[in-house]
Amino acid sequence: MAAASSEDINILERVKDSLPPDYVPGDDEPYMNDTQQDYFRMLLLEWKKSIHSASSATIQSLKDGPIRDADLNDRASSETEWSIELRTRDRQRKLISKIDSALRKIDEGEYGFCEVTGDPIGLKRLIARPVATMTVEAQEAHERREKVSRDD
Repeated sequence: MAAASSEDINILERVKDSLPPDYVPGDDEPYMNDTQQDYFRMLLLEWKKSIHSASSATIQSLKDGPIRDADLNDRASSETEWSIELRTRDRQRKLISKIDSALRKIDEGEYGFCEVTGDPIGLKRLIARPVATMTVEAQEAHERREKVSRDD
């Protein structure tokens, strides 16, 4: 996985400089104003940067060579740990595409609005899950439909 791009890092620094210290979006301001968009852009870019850092550490560990445990149980444990680590990195790779999609939505002025209903997703939900694309209600309905189709 490639390291965080220098463009992302430059944008992150610019956004951090533009936000007031200790800023947290509140319901007392217009929804998805420029400051809120910068706040979420910063959250997403920092998240992406941390994923890239963790990925780089995993890649470096793999380059350092395989662990040669003499004991079969120790070797099995090591291989299980590596398998879990690689699955985690794969999930994070998929998360990066969601982060990139959210960043595009910010640029296009569509971030923070449900892709099903068009309603505001809500600040608390976006702070908890910045890549959310649906309101809680729309997400619950989607999951119910998904469960029903799985049960068939």
